[in-house]
Amino acid sequence: QVQLVESGGGLVQAGGSLRLSCAASGRTFSGYAMGWFRQAPGKEREFVAAISWNAAWPRYADSVKGRFTISRDNAKNTVYLQMNSLKPEDAAVYYCAASTKSGPTSTPADFGSWGQGTQVTVSS
Repeated sequence: QVQLVESGGGLVQAGGSLRLSCAASGRTFSGYAMGWFRQAPGKEREFVAAISWNAAWPRYADSVKGRFTISRDNAKNTVYLQMNSLKPEDAAVYYCAASTKSGPTSTPADFGSWGQGTQVTVSS
């Protein structure tokens, strides 16, 4: 399994920005589609964004379109989530995930490897 480690979470004021990073190791990274999910207390884990192996097909949840950007650097084995105009409802633990599919997918079952998560807190 590919190993994933998230970083970049923290406390931010509403309207502010954060950039999350996910470093991958253990398997060939370039052939994997990558995704970001989040889970708030008392809520189910939800899809945020996904990107194909060649970064040509990014996909986003409706709730974050226009505010979040997913990107990847295969040479660095890293995927990013740039989060702008953060809202209190964005507060959650954010998880990075990897899929053997080459194209983006929003289905959690398609992602076989998951990171431990990084906490994002947004103050109102």
